[in-house]
Amino acid sequence: MLDLFLSAFVTLFVVIDPPGCAPIYAGLTSGATRPQARSMALRASLIAGIILLIFALFGEHLLGALHIELDAFRIAGGIMLFVIALDMVFEKRTQRREERAEKIKATPEVEDVAVFPMAMPMIAGPGSIATMMLLMSRSQGTAQTLVVLAALAAVLVLTALSLIAAGPLMKLLGTSVEAVITRLLGVLLAALAAQYVIDGLKAVLG
Repeated sequence: MLDLFLSAFVTLFVVIDPPGCAPIYAGLTSGATRPQARSMALRASLIAGIILLIFALFGEHLLGALHIELDAFRIAGGIMLFVIALDMVFEKRTQRREERAEKIKATPEVEDVAVFPMAMPMIAGPGSIATMMLLMSRSQGTAQTLVVLAALAAVLVLTALSLIAAGPLMKLLGTSVEAVITRLLGVLLAALAAQYVIDGLKAVLG
């Protein structure tokens, strides 16, 4: 069970990328007070958690309704995660997030960023939704399902803490350290994505 928890935790941590969300959140909430920023961080993590929980519990039924096999979803999800990994390694993902944040900042009437863009699509985006469905499809029984959900809860707690500490954290780490962390996480995610594709192909060809 510990191996499953660690695997799910690392996968979700890399995909959701709390260190990568922190500088974007710091920029979006630069004009907010600390209590306001803290409140939005908590609500963003909570809303993202609800979205991911819904897909975790009912995503398989949705696939069944669309007549999509889990193995096909594993392969497609793995390819999607690999593309995200490439973006992380070459910093395209960070660039897109920053561009999205600038668009939000340029719209004066948008003040609360908890739901958009933080909860969705930055935290509960296509990659994290696909990852949750993949992890749930591989878990067998109630015990393993609870372990995966516990890993999700742990990552969301870390995400909330990262957002709350976003401003001071960015001053402490600096942009160069953030870039190194993002690239390392990208390489790890690429390996995990390849494993998803291999598992799917084994099931289909075997």
